[in-house]
Amino acid sequence: MDTYEWLRSLIEQVPDILQPVIVAVAGAIPYIEGEGAAAFGIIAGINPVVAAIAGATGNILCVLGVVFLGSLIRGSVVTRRAAKPALVAAGGHELPAVEPDSLDAKPNGRSKGRARLRRWMVRFGVPGASILAPLALPTMLTAAFFVSTGVPKGWVMLWQIVAIVLWTSAIAIVASGILGLLGL
Repeated sequence: MDTYEWLRSLIEQVPDILQPVIVAVAGAIPYIEGEGAAAFGIIAGINPVVAAIAGATGNILCVLGVVFLGSLIRGSVVTRRAAKPALVAAGGHELPAVEPDSLDAKPNGRSKGRARLRRWMVRFGVPGASILAPLALPTMLTAAFFVSTGVPKGWVMLWQIVAIVLWTSAIAIVASGILGLLGL
């Protein structure tokens, strides 16, 4: 029995109502996301529309959590930084400000992805960067990056949802087409 048949038989053992839930949970996992989860669901034999909606929903819910949590954290940091000069002045000592970007860090895959995202954000704005970002980073990290730079959370959510729906739909169409061509 090949892998494809094994996956289909495994999914068929799960009640129909839970199959989209599995796809949605997979959509909430970074690097799998809505598009990977939708493709997985389609390959497993779930209706392509159902798989795409479930994958996108899981991805969107995860990004929603990241955006709101990131917004709360950023608000706390901004508030603390605003209060810090008063504390430093009261103590009579001044500490040098160190910007995180000025620290020498060895570049890795994530920092290269962030640098690419930063360039896209400057060049294309949040809408364009959101749509291109899945080529560099998971949507969860992209959303966290946008919120941490001060982009309003509503704007981040709008464009992350647009990007998730576009990418998930495109991959679902491609996966369905490939399976159709292969006669599976």
